Amino acid sequence: MEPEGRVPGPPLPAGGEGPGTDSHLAAGTLGTARGPLLAAAEVLALDDEEDDLEVFSKDTSLTEVNSFSPSVPISPSSMINQYKFEDGPELRDLFITVDDPESHITAIETFITYRVVTKTTRGEFDSSEYEVRRRYQDFLWLKSKLEEAHPTLIIPPLPEKFIMKGMVERFSDEFIETRRKALHKFLNRIADHPTLTFNEDFKIFLTAQAWELSSHKKQGPGLLSRMGQTVRAVASSVRGAVKNRPEMFTEMNNYMETFSQKINLLDKIAHRIYKEEKDYFNEMKEYGPIHTLWSASEEDIADSLKGIASCIEHCCKATEKRMTGLSEHLLPILHEYVLYSEILMGVLKRRDQIQGELDSKVDALANKKTEKDLFSEEIGKLEDKVERANNALKADWDRWKQNMHWDMRSTFTNVAENNLRYYEE
Repeated sequence: MEPEGRVPGPPLPAGGEGPGTDSHLAAGTLGTARGPLLAAAEVLALDDEEDDLEVFSKDTSLTEVNSFSPSVPISPSSMINQYKFEDGPELRDLFITVDDPESHITAIETFITYRVVTKTTRGEFDSSEYEVRRRYQDFLWLKSKLEEAHPTLIIPPLPEKFIMKGMVERFSDEFIETRRKALHKFLNRIADHPTLTFNEDFKIFLTAQAWELSSHKKQGPGLLSRMGQTVRAVASSVRGAVKNRPEMFTEMNNYMETFSQKINLLDKIAHRIYKEEKDYFNEMKEYGPIHTLWSASEEDIADSLKGIASCIEHCCKATEKRMTGLSEHLLPILHEYVLYSEILMGVLKRRDQIQGELDSKVDALANKKTEKDLFSEEIGKLEDKVERANNALKADWDRWKQNMHWDMRSTFTNVAENNLRYYEE
């Protein structure tokens, strides 16, 4: 069984519901460029008697029990304060920071490394503080090792290797900062996980110097071993539907299919809103100077034109501030859970592969009259493996949903409060 020796993070609130359809959002729930994200009560139904986040729709298949206490304040700042109070620094023993991106240019390639600073009070570490530099490929290696060691745990997502939709250049300051934040969140989600945080490869990633990490990577499974694992995975995947899958895992699969559709829809709409908002902002930037120039040739209405120019400038600043809020808080969270939806589907498939291996052995035993003792022993081991996989996934599933509810609730509440400030300005 996967070790469960560490209590998960603080109880995270579930609740709220969001937009339903693309057309409804475009009409004004999240809004368009001229009236975007009107959102507080409409994007999230913050009624504490609601059953669940409902993943942005009324789909009852996604309903869960609400763990959000009516006594908890619902503003982002107050929720964050309570979160920090309940899980204060004295309860944590591992702090990780990813910062200081640095470009490296060689004859073969150009790449970025990031400084990873770790502070800890854990006894298994030889020192209380470490500082290493890691490139993106090192993070990919860590993620693959975690998936290999814990196939039915939910490994946090990494940002894609290349930026999506050609929004920014690979080595632009904007791209590098966006990736740095994502890598920082990736490591801290692992550090907060009750099982992954004690993974030996994770410890090596945080503490080993570059040459030591390179040497450790070479000690991994050889090519033939990896090919064997791939062949087994493919063989398992083509066996068809699992015959004896427990009902709860079928429900998880259905939940994730619906969640994936909804979160991808939200991600698409949020990007469109941001683009429309940006177009609106660029138009407004042109109107201010035009009115200022106009006032120079119209003495009778000069003061009025200057007043309009000043008002447009003020609106530009407020709009730019709101765009920053969208790009820094809403878009990254939505995209992170788009990646999470893909990861969860992969975890469920790996669980089914383990179940399928057990089912095939049981069928083989039924068709053979000899070697029953050998088959019985193998089946016993596979039954234990399936039970461990099921228990690990069930525990991680509950934890992931709590985190997802918390992230979505606080994100959309933050967007709503930003909108209120925008319209007040």
